[in-house]
Amino acid sequence: MRSLLFVPADSDKKLAKGLTSGADAVILDLEDSVAPEGKAAARESAAAFLKAHATQARRPRLIVRINALTTGLAEADLDAVVAGRPDAIMLPKAEGEASVVKAAKRLDAAEAKHGIAKGRTKLIAIATETAAALFRAGTYRNSSERLAGLTWGAEDLSADFGAEANRDAQGNFLDPYRFARTLCLAGAVNAQVQPIDTVYIDFRNETGLRKEAEDARRDGFTGKMTIHPAQVAIINEVFTPTDAAIARAQAVIDAFAAAPGAGVVGIGGVMYDRPHLSRALALLERARTFQAGG
Repeated sequence: MRSLLFVPADSDKKLAKGLTSGADAVILDLEDSVAPEGKAAARESAAAFLKAHATQARRPRLIVRINALTTGLAEADLDAVVAGRPDAIMLPKAEGEASVVKAAKRLDAAEAKHGIAKGRTKLIAIATETAAALFRAGTYRNSSERLAGLTWGAEDLSADFGAEANRDAQGNFLDPYRFARTLCLAGAVNAQVQPIDTVYIDFRNETGLRKEAEDARRDGFTGKMTIHPAQVAIINEVFTPTDAAIARAQAVIDAFAAAPGAGVVGIGGVMYDRPHLSRALALLERARTFQAGG
């Protein structure tokens, strides 16, 4: 998934727009974008939307962000939406392996209740929204076969820190949040799941969005969340391997194929070793996934 678009689950208009936004995934949000008094109605709206669209052949992936496990709302969220067969549940305020294990068990029960095959519903954890979560970012590996991705957030983390801001005057993340970003990336790679970059809230600033997305791709993230449909096209472009990048990757793969057992190959006066081969193979796999509509 290159682009994951947040949409308030209590807005039928925005949900409908999300379907045609071009995003690889639409996140039906039951958490931060829904007021406390609107939670029950949002669950009903999300369930109805899933029932209407989850079985469509051509659609974005449908993900539901539930409320945190500590709120007392998560079980009702899951009971309402799992029957609609979302592709994944997004778990906010995750604090390492224990949170994923707990969410997975609740998904086991919800799937059993609604006659859905165990393990069908994947999990994406937001891994940096509390100070405690930072110390547990390396514990996700082998937590659950449901885990498909890790992402990170700076807004809730800055609130937990009691910080005045999480970005500087130029819009760049301050050091504590760059640290959280790095922990998320390392945690996802360690867990062998997709690393997904956080949202860029200045949705009218296309230049800033592009730079942040390109920086994320450079560092190893393979997708980015978004809060507005206008951001989707740029994110998709940035995270789609270019023809030039594919050609470079293929050249590396071909060079190693022509020299079986070699630890290093030379292409145009530049030396490439086995980590370059691994990176090239991963890039081509992402390109094939996007070409297939994934």
